Amino acid sequence: MKIAVDVMGGDHGVAPAVGGAIEAIKEFDVEVILVGREDLLRGELARVGCADPRVSIHHAADTMGMHESPSRVARKKRNSSIWIATTLVKTGEARAVVSAGNTGAAMVSAFFLLGAIKGVERPAIAATLPTLRGTAILLDVGATVDCSARQLYQFAMMGHEYARHLLNVPSPRVGLLSIGEEATKGNEVTKEAFHLIKDSALNFIGNVEGRDVYGGTADVIVCDGFLGNVALKISEGLAEAMKKILMGEVMRSPLGRLSLVWLAGPLMRLKRRTDYAEFGGAPLLGVNGICMICHGRSSAKAIKNAIGRAQALAGGRLIDLIQRDVADSLTPPVTTTAPRVACE
Repeated sequence: MKIAVDVMGGDHGVAPAVGGAIEAIKEFDVEVILVGREDLLRGELARVGCADPRVSIHHAADTMGMHESPSRVARKKRNSSIWIATTLVKTGEARAVVSAGNTGAAMVSAFFLLGAIKGVERPAIAATLPTLRGTAILLDVGATVDCSARQLYQFAMMGHEYARHLLNVPSPRVGLLSIGEEATKGNEVTKEAFHLIKDSALNFIGNVEGRDVYGGTADVIVCDGFLGNVALKISEGLAEAMKKILMGEVMRSPLGRLSLVWLAGPLMRLKRRTDYAEFGGAPLLGVNGICMICHGRSSAKAIKNAIGRAQALAGGRLIDLIQRDVADSLTPPVTTTAPRVACE
């Protein structure tokens, strides 16, 4: 199985993507196509001494900057690494695409080149979160800013199937993120979505509040891309701040520093549970192909794990199952324009 990796868009150059690809071929026995400037990629492969034939290069002369409008990738940057990497999936040369670049550009490329699954009006990015009871999925975290109630319902169905695949939960608990537990709480879209999901066959537990997200109350938490993106980034910032506060308090006294001998194990386990690199990336659900979206600051470890997740999803039937759930229950109007994204 071949996975295409957009190596040009990350915050730290091509090194993490190349390093992650090399780790992935060793751990997951997968082939990787590095998409980007050939001179840079050959130089990096030579620097790390990699001549493994399972790593190949596909030249892309251009790249999408983090601050560029996502719509430019379709209008003016079809020679960019993310567009070309996604094209490899469309043509069947790769089974999935992984990118740590411009999230909006990755989403627009997938939307235009791969197309939406029949019955899905808008795609959703599904992030994996650690909870007190294990793991939960939050979607959408940035693909679609403004959602209708029916689109939130579609997110719930896609999240349901993804949770079954990822968490091995036969009937994932689905919650709708709102400002109160009561069905009457929230804006009009949220209240309408509540009834749509409640009347479905999903294991719907009702509204969940922000304080419940990490408690493990729900396996799947549904919201629009604006709210989800803000919630995710607040969570990332809080996790980093808490780590620094904790270490600062521990290092303030000799006794605290001595306690590190006993705390080292629990602290390392906590770091692993809250480190986005452990999850690698988040899949863009609702398109006809596997597209993994990674953090711009992704390390080689994160890219490696994203490639592994992409391989697992490509080898499963996730898209077919989403198609079955959504297409059989909804007949939305044809969408001809790309959705607005949170990062635009």
